[in-house]
Amino acid sequence: MATRTQARESIVGLLYAYDLGNTEIAKFSDIVLEDKKIRNKQKDFAMNLFEGTLENLEVIDKNLSEHLQKRDIKEVGAVEKAILRLSIYEIVFTKLDKAIVINEAIELAKKLASDNAPKFINGLLDSI
Repeated sequence: MATRTQARESIVGLLYAYDLGNTEIAKFSDIVLEDKKIRNKQKDFAMNLFEGTLENLEVIDKNLSEHLQKRDIKEVGAVEKAILRLSIYEIVFTKLDKAIVINEAIELAKKLASDNAPKFINGLLDSI
């Protein structure tokens, strides 16, 4: 059975694809999650995160832009942006503990993103 971390990792992949212009990726989300063996409760959890993030993308990106200080959102790498969008959604729109969300984001960044990403993501999410 998949963990919530694995579910989040899959959602980061879907958000990454969406950000790169594959706006039809939502149609294939079931296939992607099944391929990663994310089923039942974890699938529901993952789909809630994915749909919630996309539905609130404008608010999430505004929040992200406000906390980037002097950087532009276009300067943030696609993987880092996907992790940040998911994490901001979880912090702002769910009742999950902020420390857990930040820790998950850091672990995803260590696994999926550039070497500097964990520190960058930690600092940005901590300011939200």
